[in-house]
Amino acid sequence: MASDETAGTAVVTGASSGIGAEYAIRLAQRGWDLVLVGRRAERLDALAGRLREETGVVVESMPADLARSSHLDRVAKRVAADDVALLVNNAGINGYGPFAEAGPALLTKVIDVNVVAPTVLTRAAVPHMVARGRGAVVNVASLLAFAGALPPGPLPHRAVYGGTKGYMVAFSRTLAAELAGTPVHVQVVCPGLTATEFHLGTGEAPVPGEARVHDEGGMPAADVVTASLSALETGEVVCVPGMSDPEGVTRLTDAELALRNASGATLAPRYRAAERSHD
Repeated sequence: MASDETAGTAVVTGASSGIGAEYAIRLAQRGWDLVLVGRRAERLDALAGRLREETGVVVESMPADLARSSHLDRVAKRVAADDVALLVNNAGINGYGPFAEAGPALLTKVIDVNVVAPTVLTRAAVPHMVARGRGAVVNVASLLAFAGALPPGPLPHRAVYGGTKGYMVAFSRTLAAELAGTPVHVQVVCPGLTATEFHLGTGEAPVPGEARVHDEGGMPAADVVTASLSALETGEVVCVPGMSDPEGVTRLTDAELALRNASGATLAPRYRAAERSHD
């Protein structure tokens, strides 16, 4: 990642509130110029004006709905520009609700925003970062990526949302390994419950009115960003802001290795026995 003294431009999606707005504030304070992407133009403009006045950095507002292909194409072109040295894929919607009851259009939008958009934007950014010899991508996922087997209550109904965040974890870790040895760094940050307005809607439409925090509370968004930027400096690929023991990620890697070691030509005995019982 580039030093703050020679930062360049950071593109932050989902910058109109919550974690995205905190990334914008912190990066501006460190001297980064910014491109703020989000659906709520009024909020983006207000934040951009505030950051210009307080820090003197250049801030562009780019209103966009990343579920719309024409908007995504426009943002991807900006991400591919020569000045962009940091991409923060923070935009996300939840689409919470029982899978059999959730509207197909909403679930498609969750996939478009949470999976398609960050993939397209990362693809737009990485080749140019590699060619220039500097850059970083931060993908905001969720600890719900690791909660697949846990039933709803108190966790939300989240089959598609959890799946999209599981994708972001696998995508980020695999891409980080692919880019090892290059000057481009990839991080996935996995916060738990965060004190934002995220739970005030499903994401079908932006939360109206002034920015506020849902009743469930959680970790302050500023702390999530503190963890992410600190981890980016030290090269952590998986950042879990509330995890005190970093060996948790190592244990996850070990468990994955045990699963992959099951690859081979020999069928597990329990499946062979089950087949024989039907003969």
